Amino acid sequence: MYQEVAFLAGSTEHQFTSFHFKPVENPKEVSAKKGLFYKRAQLLLQPQHRLAVGDERAAIINVGGIKFRIPWSTLEEFPLTRLGKLCSCSSEQEIMDLCDDYDHSRHEYFFDRSPSAFRTIVTFLAAGKLRLLREMCALSFQEELLYWGVEEDNLDWCCLRKLRLRQEEYKELQRLEEEEAELTSPPSCEDAHVPGPGSEDSHSTTCMKRLRDMVENPHSGLPGKIFACLSVIFVAITAVTLCVSTMPDLRAEEERGECSQKCHNIFVLETVCVGWFSLEFMLRFIQTESKCKFLRTPLNVIDVVAILPYYVTLIVDSISVGDGRKSGSGNNYLEKVGLVLRVLRALRIFYVMRLARHSLGLQTLGLTVRRCTREFGLLLLFLCVAMALFAPLVFLAESELGAKQEFTSIPGSYWWAVISMTTVGYGDMVPRSIPGQVLRGVAGGAEPSVEAQDGFARFDQVSEQRGLARDGRLPRGHRALSGSGTEEEVNGCSEGSRT
Repeated sequence: MYQEVAFLAGSTEHQFTSFHFKPVENPKEVSAKKGLFYKRAQLLLQPQHRLAVGDERAAIINVGGIKFRIPWSTLEEFPLTRLGKLCSCSSEQEIMDLCDDYDHSRHEYFFDRSPSAFRTIVTFLAAGKLRLLREMCALSFQEELLYWGVEEDNLDWCCLRKLRLRQEEYKELQRLEEEEAELTSPPSCEDAHVPGPGSEDSHSTTCMKRLRDMVENPHSGLPGKIFACLSVIFVAITAVTLCVSTMPDLRAEEERGECSQKCHNIFVLETVCVGWFSLEFMLRFIQTESKCKFLRTPLNVIDVVAILPYYVTLIVDSISVGDGRKSGSGNNYLEKVGLVLRVLRALRIFYVMRLARHSLGLQTLGLTVRRCTREFGLLLLFLCVAMALFAPLVFLAESELGAKQEFTSIPGSYWWAVISMTTVGYGDMVPRSIPGQVLRGVAGGAEPSVEAQDGFARFDQVSEQRGLARDGRLPRGHRALSGSGTEEEVNGCSEGSRT
């Protein structure tokens, strides 16, 4: 037994829901979107061939157990929708392609869809108003619109903005899940073709899978755990040797060209660590399926940047020693070589970043920084603008009224502006005049607060939507609404009609 309700009071009979067009005083407020596009399509469908021979005036639509009686004249106005295509059906097979079931005796069309969403769609067909439902997810309602053949651009501007926001959030969530899956689940050979037991490649494929599990997945077994622990230990040893190599006595020996037993031991430790890192990099490179994608991965780029300086240093040392013995080059050449070696040795600090390969927290931090590049860029832009504003003002105030000339130039004042706005305040440059001290107090609080950043992000999103409307990437019917910056448009979407 299906439930039969009356909706929108089209007639006094409660057996069916009935819809009719009613005259209104101001047609612009409820005018349906029936443009030339629909009229051209209407000429191609020939609604006079429909199979409904029972009730020629209205169609009986059963959606989720609730019956609706809709005039055929209303459906003919929207021939591109699923209901509008029923007007042009000339056989039962065509009808069954559009609906879930069809009762020939009662000429009733059955659809296993959401009745609440269908009420809103029928309201749009009758009155031209299409809004989101409060009790339904915006993405689920989008699927209903797609099923019934109603374009989502027909939504009111506030509801369309809310739908676009949900779509962006869903895409961002999918992208975040994919990135987390890449971090937590290493590539495996399960998706690849696995040869049978009698194949020649079965043994090599098994070995490659074990190698991949060992170097990429520490939780795969005992070999993977041992491999990960050794990698972390060698990173820690490298960090310690890097710190010890900067001790004054070792640096003095390096400048004199000498090498004591302590220096030799540090060199041996560094050589062993670099050898392990090189072996680890080669094993990862061998087991990967896509070599180009492997070389573009950020963690692998860090490995290359951390490993190469050691080998380049060995080559430069050997070349410089050979050239010094043969031609006796001057001090200028040796100073340049020494500078190159110091820069290359400083790059060894990238060994510490290899810990991110074995720490999910560090990887998540890296993803957060990468996803917030736009926000960091806006913050940097604000800092630059404020620095360019406060530095000339404080220089002018101190040069004219200051008792002590600490601000010698505007570029020198840029340093003061940066350390003041970041609330560091080294005290090397202090305003002495009253206007300069006032500017110091203003610059100290010029950094945007959390509330200001949230408000800026909210209004920036609304401004972006208005820009899309002005550029013509939103429907024409919504462009007029995009120019009104009402509080309702900023805070959220207007509630959908409840029936």
